[in-house]
Amino acid sequence: MKYKMIVVLLLAAFIAPSLARAAEQEEPTIYVIKKGDTLWGLSERFLKDPQYWPAMWASNSQITNPHLIYPGQKVRVFPDHLEFVPKESKGQMASAAQKAAVAGKTPDVFHEVAEEKTFTVRGSEGFLMETDIKPFGSVIGINHDRIVAGEDDIVFTDIGAIHGAKGGEKFTVFRKDVSVSHPLTNEIMGSKVVPLGTLQLTDVEQKASRAIITKSYKEISPGCYLMPQRSEKRREVVLKMPTRELKGYIIETNSGTNIIAAGDVVYIDLGSSQGAEPGNMLYIVRDVTLDQRYVEGRVDRLPQELLGALVILETGKKTATALVVKSIDAIYKGDKIVSRTK
Repeated sequence: MKYKMIVVLLLAAFIAPSLARAAEQEEPTIYVIKKGDTLWGLSERFLKDPQYWPAMWASNSQITNPHLIYPGQKVRVFPDHLEFVPKESKGQMASAAQKAAVAGKTPDVFHEVAEEKTFTVRGSEGFLMETDIKPFGSVIGINHDRIVAGEDDIVFTDIGAIHGAKGGEKFTVFRKDVSVSHPLTNEIMGSKVVPLGTLQLTDVEQKASRAIITKSYKEISPGCYLMPQRSEKRREVVLKMPTRELKGYIIETNSGTNIIAAGDVVYIDLGSSQGAEPGNMLYIVRDVTLDQRYVEGRVDRLPQELLGALVILETGKKTATALVVKSIDAIYKGDKIVSRTK
């Protein structure tokens, strides 16, 4: 009997501290939202995974837009996930404070500000050349009658002084690809453009010019088109809340693939004329079919299926180039994009 009692006491001595440690590990740390915080930054800082944020706003009904988190909001920080603390009434806050005082401890609170998330536009993402936009000129030949050119090679263009061109001007070199029609209306939205590189005019004559290839993503050949280059530097796009409600569709992909995932560049049917701006983040959703046999007229629609999210990198008048930043499920051309989920 004494032996059994000793064994029980030894087990209790080992198990009790382990249980205490486990309970201590499960107790979340509380983080208070500060000015400048974003779900991107919080996910990257605490979970080392900036792509976690869609799961965060999908599981927190009070967060309808990841841009709309406010100073003073509280987040429970667990080892593998984050939770927003529901807003408490004054009575609940007082009760919580009393319990904490009785327990003799207060939650740990972080005061750092998470960095704002930005995205880099490299210039090789491509775009849709809308029907009312025409190329400025084209490459009409390559030095020594070569078929293809690359970086530092000399080429000739049909851009001259008569067109207002001057030595030193830079142009983007691109190839027009297939025409893109809207997946629902069949309206021709424009031609897919494949960026090939950049060139700089060196000698300008009346109707033609000599130029040097300053950068090449792919081989450049006679017949390639030219457009004035806005900037040779990479540009940073910062997340920006849309100024109006946006609704549209994914109409094409940069790679031409049918199944779209995170990291893919896509083209959408929203542009500056609809209020879309670089940095706007939109949710990718799909309507769920309602079987009328079982609803008996009580339900008219189901919540949309959340597929992922994209960020607009560059806008045209009616279209835009965007980067898919999260894919929860397979995404396809024709899937809906919205600024607010239902």
